[in-house]
Amino acid sequence: MNLNTKTLEKLRELINEETEYRSGPKLVKFFNELGFNDEYGQGFPSRWMYTDARLVKINGTSDLDKCIKNLLAPFNFIGNFPKLDDHISDFNQYMAFDNWKVVRREREITFTKSDKIDFEEDKKSNEEDEFLKQEFLEISLDSLDLDTVITEVLRQRFDEIEKCLTAKASLAAIFLSGSTLEGILLGIASKHPMRFNQSKSSPKNDEGNVKKFHEWTLSNFINVAYDLGIIKEDVKRFSHSLRYFRNYIHPYEQISSNFNPDKHTALISWQVLRAAVFQLKNNKVA
Repeated sequence: MNLNTKTLEKLRELINEETEYRSGPKLVKFFNELGFNDEYGQGFPSRWMYTDARLVKINGTSDLDKCIKNLLAPFNFIGNFPKLDDHISDFNQYMAFDNWKVVRREREITFTKSDKIDFEEDKKSNEEDEFLKQEFLEISLDSLDLDTVITEVLRQRFDEIEKCLTAKASLAAIFLSGSTLEGILLGIASKHPMRFNQSKSSPKNDEGNVKKFHEWTLSNFINVAYDLGIIKEDVKRFSHSLRYFRNYIHPYEQISSNFNPDKHTALISWQVLRAAVFQLKNNKVA
């Protein structure tokens, strides 16, 4: 089975974040079960670069089949099979373009050829259009009650993003939107450390302890904010898209994925940031 670049990117997201958060050592263990002999230590690349490299290596071999089967093994989802089926359904939207489909039969994961494509992209496009239509009459950074110094920096960033959008600097607008959202969520987490640390979605280290905030990713902050009820489903969903786009801050990743953001992508990122501020203002941490 040989998968295209986009499908491999989705598989990487499933491995690194979506099925569970896998730290560097956990990723090494995951791929060593497929025949690699890697070690985690100094000089280890970023998690996404490591996973991408390993997936490219096994693409088109039987180890790729084994990788997907291990990842989606029902045994790992005892008590939460609906979540497993959601992952499979989501992944199959990508697999369809490779003429393959993942099938779960009770405890067994298999593959079947598929010549039918479910055009979920049309639905996604409509959802994006509806999201962009939302209007926020008042976007006040002061209402977040963050430190005055960081609030001023955030205000400057908001102004800069608007300038980037006017100048059609889409990539810059995306990167600024992502880092600004991360800064806002870190500021709120720092004011409410107990609530963020006690969330079931808080990231853990290999010893099972909650990581320090400086070790959290944007994905971690988004998931915990949603778990605490301070952002809603729409912002969570599109925030993860923003987080994904921001990975392309690395030029080689952008080249390998042939990612060329347009104004629409930048506007989605900007709308995510504004919607997040609006919801955070109205949904304070309890």
